[in-house]
Amino acid sequence: MGRTVRIGDSEVTRIGLGTNRLRSSRANRSFLTDAVAVGLRFIDTAHVYTHGKSERTIGRALAPFADALVVATKGGYQAGGAGELRADLEQSLERLGVDSIHLYYLHRVHPSLPVEEAMTVLGEYRDGGRIRHIGVSAVTVEQVEAARAVVEIAAVQNAYNLGRREHDDVVDYCDREGIVFVPYYPLRDDGPPALPEIAARHDATPNQIKLAWLLRRSPLIAPIPGTLSLEHLTENLASLEIELSDDEFEELGGS
Repeated sequence: MGRTVRIGDSEVTRIGLGTNRLRSSRANRSFLTDAVAVGLRFIDTAHVYTHGKSERTIGRALAPFADALVVATKGGYQAGGAGELRADLEQSLERLGVDSIHLYYLHRVHPSLPVEEAMTVLGEYRDGGRIRHIGVSAVTVEQVEAARAVVEIAAVQNAYNLGRREHDDVVDYCDREGIVFVPYYPLRDDGPPALPEIAARHDATPNQIKLAWLLRRSPLIAPIPGTLSLEHLTENLASLEIELSDDEFEELGGS
């Protein structure tokens, strides 16, 4: 099982960090610097997370970002037009303290801003060097295809875990097309009855097995479990070392 995946032109570890609860504090800034020191290479945030404090905290703690670190963010969560998406993006650049964002997702598709129009806006920013790679979030296969008709899509981010499998078709599509799939809420559901026994077999926690199953599900999956604890982050990263057998994978839900 590969430990890394390529997002655009950067290779990152396949366990990232979700930051939807991250607020500005000295403790959280220290957590981020310590997380990078222990091997974190992929951080996910968004314009709306903690009313902008997540992005600003990441910027204050880590900017300018090391070449080996990918910080992704998202805009367009609220219904609005192209102007609102541009405003979100400009604010994210300012909060993160960067001139260019490595990976920028359209956070949601709204009827007021068709995906093709949103991708045209993001394509302009990419061509101008303000973002390097483009992603889409909370989408169907059809919406990914519509986005790809306008720009190259580097990553797709949907809710997905052992107990929430309605986006299996999106995972399979991304796997076939060579697009990184980033599950959010990767640990939220309880999982099947076999989970505790398999975890004990590997001397692992159930959450580590949930992540190991996701990593086995596709070589292009890169989950982003959220935490504010260095201990939990280190535990999550250790999931990269767990190799599930074929039988265990099937017991947990297979493909």
